[in-house]
Amino acid sequence: MEGVVVSAKKNGSTITVSVVSDGQGVYSFPANRLDVGHYALKIRAVGYDLVGVATVDVVENRVATVDLALRKTKNIAPQLTNTEWMLSVPGPDEQKANLLNCVGCHTLDRVVRSTHDANEFVDTIWRMVGYAQVSQPIKPQRRVEIPSWAGTPEQYRKLAEYLSTFNRSPGSKWGYPLKTLPRPTGRATRVIITEYGLPRPTIEPHDVIVDEHGMVWYSDFGEQFFGRLDPQTGKVTEWAVPELKPGYPTGMLDLEEDKDGQFWLGMMFQGAVARFDPKTEKFKIYSLPPELNDKVAQLDFVAVNYPVDGKVWADNAGHREILRLDLKTGRYETFEPIKQLPGYSIYGIAADSHNNLYFAEFQTNHIGRIDAKTGEVEFYETPTLHSRPRRVKMDPQDRLWIGEYQGNRIAMLDTKSGKFTEWPIPTPWSAPYDVAWDKNGELWTGSMMTDRVVRLDPKTSQIVEYLMPGETNIRRVFVDSSTTPVTFWTGNNHGAAIIKVEPLD
Repeated sequence: MEGVVVSAKKNGSTITVSVVSDGQGVYSFPANRLDVGHYALKIRAVGYDLVGVATVDVVENRVATVDLALRKTKNIAPQLTNTEWMLSVPGPDEQKANLLNCVGCHTLDRVVRSTHDANEFVDTIWRMVGYAQVSQPIKPQRRVEIPSWAGTPEQYRKLAEYLSTFNRSPGSKWGYPLKTLPRPTGRATRVIITEYGLPRPTIEPHDVIVDEHGMVWYSDFGEQFFGRLDPQTGKVTEWAVPELKPGYPTGMLDLEEDKDGQFWLGMMFQGAVARFDPKTEKFKIYSLPPELNDKVAQLDFVAVNYPVDGKVWADNAGHREILRLDLKTGRYETFEPIKQLPGYSIYGIAADSHNNLYFAEFQTNHIGRIDAKTGEVEFYETPTLHSRPRRVKMDPQDRLWIGEYQGNRIAMLDTKSGKFTEWPIPTPWSAPYDVAWDKNGELWTGSMMTDRVVRLDPKTSQIVEYLMPGETNIRRVFVDSSTTPVTFWTGNNHGAAIIKVEPLD
């Protein structure tokens, strides 16, 4: 069988290494990736289970061989990804698109396995609205106050009625066929995937970046910690981030490195932006003033091109506003670029070489721009309607790269000409969250849906999708171009792990 992901984990280790079987069903681990020890093996191949328990002892200077037997599974439902559930459930794509809002905190498996009727689903959805985005099933966190944009329970009835048409009543089976994606083939099998387990299952590595020394840094989406991983040893070091608003949800989202090698964090519900100096190992906190720091204040993202004018941009998601911090005075000023646009919302932000701000409008298909000197706002519409642009990054050429979450595309906005270029992802419901580029000009993305990392060559439109060893909730993506071939990094936001993907070509 081609395209079977085979994973090996040494007893007592936090590191799991995975490879993929080739066209002859052969898998192999490079000798320098598995040192001497006793290993447990597992597989991933939708529709199949491993026969028995597979272990192996690796000894020095000898090849260890284990043939793995697979059999067709008797219960395929637990193996399905979010994308495969989207392909399986009935309904038009417009209706299915609502489910993209569910996967931030949990998988769709929870939805399809539920037994709620429409009335119960209204209550359930409203309860979910009351949880902060930093939640996951093992650590839910309630909002102190539900934002006004959340509306009322009854506005979710139409969605509730739809969900109740394809979940399970007690003892019943799904009344529709369960569809699966094909296993990897060809180039998609030529890869090594390394998972670095983190110390606690509640750690959510939302943003992962690599510094010039090869150290891996991450923001913890659900806890007040900032972390660093040494990929050579697997050692994790954490620094406690001050808790400024006790009783409010904890955790951080955006992680950015500035020109001086210092790291900036969006502290979300704690109502602040933090800067961390790795030399002194100290934080400097820029809290919102009391008049802005209310019960729904939520600073998710930062843009740190401050050498231009001494100012840092941030967003206040709770009020759908943009903030600008003057580093000399510590004062914030407020911009309301979507105040006159009901139903709009702001997601990722990025600044160009003049520190003009660009932001993703997440509910429809707009990219906004705030002029740093005049404060004037203008909007650009993506070619794809309802694309829901999510995370954005600015490259050195002032080109804005965009993950079009609902549009199922990667996009680039040339900020000088105002022209968009889009590249579709062939797998439906891939829902790209973010996009990164490498030294070869290739683009990389991932999402909370497919458990796949996507590699796209914009010159040829050729795409390779690398299947991850297990359920992988991908948010920010990062490419280290100092290696040959390049190395892709991301966090498994609900798996308490950091993932390295090394293509072999």
